[in-house]
Amino acid sequence: MNGLWLVVAASCIYVLAFRFYGRWIARRVVDLNDRYVTPAVRLNDGVNFHPTNRYVLFGHHFAAIAGAGPLLGPVLAAQFGFLPGFLWLVIGAVLAGAVQDFVILVASMRRNGRSLPEIARDELGPITGTATAVAVLFIVVVALAGLGFAVVNALYRNAWGTFTIAMTIPIGFIMGFYLQKFRPGAVGEVSLLGVVLLIAAVISGHAVAHSALAPWLEFERGTLVWLLAGYGFLASILPCWMLLVPRGYLSTFMKLGVVFLLGFGVVLMAPTIEMPRVTIFAAGGGPIIPGTLFPFLFITIACGAVSGFHSLVSSGTTPKMIEQESQATVGYGAMLLESFVGVMALIAASVLIPGDYFVINTMLSPEQLASMGFPVSRIQELSQLVEVDVAGRPGGAVSLAVGMASIFSALPGMAGLMAYWYQFALVFEALFILTTMDTGTRVARYLLQEMGGRVYAPLRQINWWPGVLASSGLVVGAWGYLIGTGSISTIWPMFGAANQLLGTLALCIGTTVLIKMRKAQFLWITAVPMLFVGAITLIGSYQMFGLFMGKAAKLQDGGQAFALYLDAVLVAAVAFLALIVLIDSLRQWYGYVVLKKPFTSSEVLVLAGGGSAGRMQTAICREDDGKGYKLPHGGGCC
Repeated sequence: MNGLWLVVAASCIYVLAFRFYGRWIARRVVDLNDRYVTPAVRLNDGVNFHPTNRYVLFGHHFAAIAGAGPLLGPVLAAQFGFLPGFLWLVIGAVLAGAVQDFVILVASMRRNGRSLPEIARDELGPITGTATAVAVLFIVVVALAGLGFAVVNALYRNAWGTFTIAMTIPIGFIMGFYLQKFRPGAVGEVSLLGVVLLIAAVISGHAVAHSALAPWLEFERGTLVWLLAGYGFLASILPCWMLLVPRGYLSTFMKLGVVFLLGFGVVLMAPTIEMPRVTIFAAGGGPIIPGTLFPFLFITIACGAVSGFHSLVSSGTTPKMIEQESQATVGYGAMLLESFVGVMALIAASVLIPGDYFVINTMLSPEQLASMGFPVSRIQELSQLVEVDVAGRPGGAVSLAVGMASIFSALPGMAGLMAYWYQFALVFEALFILTTMDTGTRVARYLLQEMGGRVYAPLRQINWWPGVLASSGLVVGAWGYLIGTGSISTIWPMFGAANQLLGTLALCIGTTVLIKMRKAQFLWITAVPMLFVGAITLIGSYQMFGLFMGKAAKLQDGGQAFALYLDAVLVAAVAFLALIVLIDSLRQWYGYVVLKKPFTSSEVLVLAGGGSAGRMQTAICREDDGKGYKLPHGGGCC
């Protein structure tokens, strides 16, 4: 079959889901109301809380959630065949991932932009709150390591790609100062400026790669790890408007442009899907992902269908930037768009000859792959066309870039430009990944400061510089260490399992939020996906623990064995924390829903008292029954 059918089917489902299911949740379940004053308006400090143009807001949120997961997960999962991954991407996003992102975003927005662990602590108590906080911090670090690993493998000894990616940092600064200081509100101008500068960086990268400067940009993996850590540290401590938001907005243009161009290429060329519907590795023993299709498919596609990492963005930077409640639908829509990115990535990987796909994503020789039934066909030709040796570059980024370049170069008038398209695709992927890494590092910094603040109060002040520098340094040091000591076969499954466990916890907390909004009749929208994702991920974690322990026992190298033992312990620890949260939550739900026990809510709704937006009067009313602060949807103060 050809990829056109997959694009058409996915697009139709997403449009219908947003139009009907997403809008129904917004109106009937979470009751979005623009008369409530959002934290971005009430708590505006110009650094973390900042009302943001809705288009820039969407760009930031999409860029922050759409990291490497929807690109690399589906590519790696193509090992099992294209059909299982496609079905999980579409169905999982509509019924689980988009619902999680939307509900958590609304919950945080109505709690002054508080983080997921803080919401858990307020709504479910100290046991669940502490377990969630520890699990979240661990999961973020592992997630950032998984994302960074792909960037390192794509950019090492690649002067063209390294130069272009490095240039996006000063471009982001220029856009940030232009929009904030020189031309406030000139979104169109700054968008055009950013796109022109980005295209210039990609084109000039070819000249740089063939100049005397090239050796200075052909870094080894170890150097790239710490350069990446330095960028993450910088982005996590500077004001959002200066680098984080404009760079995310810039990357969104490129992301959307490339995704839709790729979709256009698939529609126009209708490329043949070379990968089988289901491969022999569905039963296990694959060279990329060692486990069986169930449950490892659902762990490998860690972001395109449902992602716990998204709940950190939905309770991190985005709820502090929403100007009106109706804009919170970005939580549902952005997830559907990310899922579409995953579908396009799956198609791009699946148009490669299976043998070529495997020789890029593994360290196996062509002879070994041929003995498995996957002969290598065009790898030398592909390497010559993109001007880079692409064999033996695991992680998914390189095979995706080759697949995308193959589709783009087949478009009318694009023959002979495959090397440019290859580097352009790598920049596209790296922008996805780095935007998630800088946002993720900032979110992890918030979490670490919140947790440390219970021991040393000044740490809770997210603008206290000693705490900002120390917490950011610890976070980037931790994920930098994991990148330096891990491999794609250990980091990515561990990232996937941890990420999906966090998704389970987010859906669990979202279920509690719905109960306390007196929406118990709608609990199924979060509880059903929570049970499914939780079950498959706990099974996968159990199997992964056994795989890591078994591999470590057979190794003679003490350092590699220690890394695998550490990975096994971390997977077991986060699974144990997830079980604590689930058990404690089930106990409390039974009390609230069945036994009708009273409960309190930390939800704060502030209603505009009238007047212009610049002189907005606000009032907060306490309900007589002591269930927290809330105002009726009808208007005035009770």
